[in-house]
Amino acid sequence: MTGKRVKATEEQVGFYRENGFVQMDHVLSQEELEELRGYMDEVMNSEGGKAVQTDQQGGAYSKVLNQKVNTWRDHGGMGKFVLRNRFAELGKQLTGFSGVRLFHDHALLKMPGDSKPTPWHQDRPYWPMVDNGKPLQAFSIWIALDDVDENNGCMMFVPKSQKIKNLKGVDLVSPEDIFGQEGASNADRNTAVIVRMKAGSCTFHDGMTFHYAHANNTAKPRRALAIIFFEDGVKFSGGNHLVTDGAGLVAGDNLAGPLVPRLA
Repeated sequence: MTGKRVKATEEQVGFYRENGFVQMDHVLSQEELEELRGYMDEVMNSEGGKAVQTDQQGGAYSKVLNQKVNTWRDHGGMGKFVLRNRFAELGKQLTGFSGVRLFHDHALLKMPGDSKPTPWHQDRPYWPMVDNGKPLQAFSIWIALDDVDENNGCMMFVPKSQKIKNLKGVDLVSPEDIFGQEGASNADRNTAVIVRMKAGSCTFHDGMTFHYAHANNTAKPRRALAIIFFEDGVKFSGGNHLVTDGAGLVAGDNLAGPLVPRLA
């Protein structure tokens, strides 16, 4: 993958570690952006293979997110972006992890029409990882393939909410209010930061950071690629997940192997 490598500044590293998210502009060149858009269009319009389509078109979940997981396992072009170490290295700089592994990717489309917002949630409760007692353990990069704002599904984050643990996962179709959960009293939605971005820019956020995405009220899909990474050495909790189901792991094993490769 060609293009200029991006290095996190000291200010970005400090902001991420304090607030649980950070915006980084222009991580993709215009050439890379067009290339990735083409690959995503191909993979989202293909059937079969190892990638998982999480809902059928028109389903309740697809109105929140039209999504495919593990596109890198089906499409060499998607793998070219997901498996190269540029994004993992950026995440390593932000987190200070000694090593970073891939968990999976998401091709994410907010479809036009009857679009729904992605409700406030944390990612970490959905991932089968043993809590190692650290405030940071796993994180995502969210790359905008279109300019994003409140009209077509940009993200919002609650600063410092990554410090809140032991909450339940939220049903993204029929969600409860995460702010009403016991233990969430220190999270203030009124401090939420709206992250508007130009295509080719990205955010990184910790797996515990509260985040939300607006509905898409435009006439075109809003395209994004999210990639989830975790700290090398994290252990498997034994929970169900499409990445680990059938992988032969038992609770307490290191979360490792060829389908969760070390990238940085």
